[in-house]
Amino acid sequence: MRSIICTRPFELDEIEADKPIPQSEQALVRVKRIGVCGTDLHAFEGNQPFFTYPRILGHELAGQIDAIGENSAGLKPGDPVAILPYLECGECIACRMGRTNCCTHLNVLGVHSDGGMQEWIRVPDDHLVKADGLELDEIALVECLAIGHHAVKRAGIQPDEWVLVIGAGPIGLVTMQFAKAAGAKVIAMDLVDSRLAFCERELGVAFAINAAGDAKSALSEMTAGDFPTVVMDATGSPKSMGNALNFLSHGGKLVYIGLFIGDFQLNDPEFHKRETTLLSTRNATRSDFLQVIDILEKGTVKAKPLITHRADFSNLKDEFPKWIQPETRVIKAIVDV
Repeated sequence: MRSIICTRPFELDEIEADKPIPQSEQALVRVKRIGVCGTDLHAFEGNQPFFTYPRILGHELAGQIDAIGENSAGLKPGDPVAILPYLECGECIACRMGRTNCCTHLNVLGVHSDGGMQEWIRVPDDHLVKADGLELDEIALVECLAIGHHAVKRAGIQPDEWVLVIGAGPIGLVTMQFAKAAGAKVIAMDLVDSRLAFCERELGVAFAINAAGDAKSALSEMTAGDFPTVVMDATGSPKSMGNALNFLSHGGKLVYIGLFIGDFQLNDPEFHKRETTLLSTRNATRSDFLQVIDILEKGTVKAKPLITHRADFSNLKDEFPKWIQPETRVIKAIVDV
């Protein structure tokens, strides 16, 4: 079978590999669509945490079951499925608390072990989620949406709450959608005007601010001097993450979604005087996947408007490097396998 492997930063190779053979409690899945994530692009550029080379990328996957044994979910060959790419140990403190998304020995497909940029993939059968009510493109975006869903759930967003989402990349965009679905008054912030226009035009976000301007004054005016009670940073930029506190109300929650390699600083007096609640959010859970699939089926949140670029698996090696260039204005790329 064909596989695309990232051998080192800025280098992709197509290789021939043996078709996997599923073992007990595993399934063989024919990969049909691959969503290209910021994690994949950062790994290609050489600045993704928790990553080693060589690696087959790809963890946003839509597939069809080719082979599966008896299983508790009643899955069978031919079923369309989303793949939960977070392989947990099941025994650590996080797993025992039901927080499998931050397992101490977490193995993420496409990051810690080989992912789905190949024609078939072998996965544990309990990491498949049936999604026969969705199109393949939508299934490929379930993982991305689940991260935003998990972040909003973590933040405990309430109706009519002012929520600022910093960073209008894919994760920021899906976070805005789920915050809006929770009833929040959502403000988008980014440095790219075309991204902000997308937020307003495609997602119905009512307020958008370019961070290069006087963002603090604009936020104060919008919120009658109160400032947002939830600020969610999806940039993975240390400068943005450190500055986000300045946009938060007193008594508010600061939520970090994006991550990077290194440290960042918060001003302690500003942090303390707000009695800030500080949260991070990582990955998603099976429950998030199930809820996202249900929400997509109902049409409350949209996945397909995020897709701006497309490639066939046969020309992925040529197309992928273009997607790290700002001028291509990629929001979400999908690969047809």
